[in-house]
Amino acid sequence: MNALDVLRTFKPNLTLIGYAAFLAVNAAGAWGGVFPFLPMRMQTPTILFWFSLTQSLVFAACFFLSVLGVYHFPGPTRQFIVRLSALPYLLGWGCLIGAMYVDSLVLPLSIAGGALIGMGSAGFYMLWQRLFASLDSDTGNHNLILGTAWASVLYFGLHFVPRAVTVYLIPLVITPLFGLAISLKSRQIDLDQPMFEDVPKEHRTVYREAIRMLVRPALCVGSLGFCAGLIRALAIDDPSVGALVNTLSMGASLVTAAAFLMLWQFKSVRLNVETLYRVMFPVVTLGLVLLPLLGGNYAQWLAAALYAAYNVMIMLMMIQCAQTSRDQGTNPVFVYGFFGGIVYALHDAGFVGGSLAGQTSIPGVSTFAVAALGTMYILGFMYFYGQGGFEGAVRGSTQRIPGVELVSLKPEAPANAGGGSSSKGAGGRQGRKAPLASQAQAAAHGGSGTDATGGATSATGATSATGGESFIQDRLSKQVALVRERYRLSAREAEIAEHIVRGKTVVRIAEELVISENTVRMHSKRIYAKLDVHKKQDLIDLVEAARPHAGDA
Repeated sequence: MNALDVLRTFKPNLTLIGYAAFLAVNAAGAWGGVFPFLPMRMQTPTILFWFSLTQSLVFAACFFLSVLGVYHFPGPTRQFIVRLSALPYLLGWGCLIGAMYVDSLVLPLSIAGGALIGMGSAGFYMLWQRLFASLDSDTGNHNLILGTAWASVLYFGLHFVPRAVTVYLIPLVITPLFGLAISLKSRQIDLDQPMFEDVPKEHRTVYREAIRMLVRPALCVGSLGFCAGLIRALAIDDPSVGALVNTLSMGASLVTAAAFLMLWQFKSVRLNVETLYRVMFPVVTLGLVLLPLLGGNYAQWLAAALYAAYNVMIMLMMIQCAQTSRDQGTNPVFVYGFFGGIVYALHDAGFVGGSLAGQTSIPGVSTFAVAALGTMYILGFMYFYGQGGFEGAVRGSTQRIPGVELVSLKPEAPANAGGGSSSKGAGGRQGRKAPLASQAQAAAHGGSGTDATGGATSATGATSATGGESFIQDRLSKQVALVRERYRLSAREAEIAEHIVRGKTVVRIAEELVISENTVRMHSKRIYAKLDVHKKQDLIDLVEAARPHAGDA
């Protein structure tokens, strides 16, 4: 194959390119509290405060408005109208550029620019979220994580371009690029999926269940958003702090995304936002305790570290929301709008609180102490609520929430499932194979892979999509666990597969899992495709052929 043939067959991943460009531009749009590519004379505390406040409030408001819009007018969400997001986004950058030349209108144009960029950013986030949720879990998660990594590279690369050029490069080249990317990719989306066909008013129980499962992880991420908002207010007083926040948060995104991709190659990663928050809680609180004592340069590095942690949690939030939409067949705009609305509203509360703390004067108490005390109260309250609140304390148990699941991509050596299953399973079926004997041992102890979910267990014994934790009830449960690992089924797919093998109807499965019947049928089609079977009896035969380890049978 010559060079010309290579060029003809080369198909750039528009999703990666577009999403990376979008995130890089967003980081350049004062998310860290500064205008990295605009003149320093625009970076006064007053201008930065009003720009950031307007942008944040409009951004969060658009998320909540999206939830209401999807619930009352679900039809338009089937259409990817890119221009509705691109127009305010471009106008916002136009206002910022105009502020460079009209000194008398610097503040009004900056405020208008913040509002328009906030509106456009929210719209584009919704577009990307719908795209990622509409793809299969492997493709969607891979593009989201890798796009986050490349966004950091692009962001740092922009610093090598002269500032005078970058100011115009963003609205004239980069923004049209990611707008074109999302427009082209949206044409390839299967809009017949239940998540797009669903009418929330017709499935109120399903959406109430989705809200019930998501409210606690949203508050966990939101509490970190509160910290980040407070730090953002701190950054406004010193542009150098904002630059440090931007740099370290993008660097943390690059490192974390690379780590996720590397780990995903070899192990099944099951993470839970609530669990990660509990791990981070003592570290964050310790950092806040030291803030009044050390202050100064320490405050700058603490600001950067907290904003970096928040940036990582935002990436997990998008994966969580996309997975919820796939598993439950719920509209991705509703799910992401609800989750993101809570997170960004708490971020705004932190920003306002940090601004007030900076102007509060209490005799004998430093500004850092006031900010640290308020932030630790919010963190502690969210931790208490995440543990189940008073109800959890009285009953002695907490309600589990769904986790992020990345099923291992590493090809395993084929292994005989026993009982003649190799005639179909080892050679002709799709999916990755894993040693079934070792899987049976792992299944008997509650699953395999990197599991930090602490998830709920299924009533039937299968791996539960509401938590991700395997619960082995009987031999059939073990067999389903083996099939899941061998053919890389998701937690929800394994759960539904077990219900099918146990002879339950579509209606019964939908009732027990609190999802629509169309969602059950969608998952069934995916299960059959992954296992290369065509009817229910073939699925039953395949599961029956999976032999657990002799000692665990």
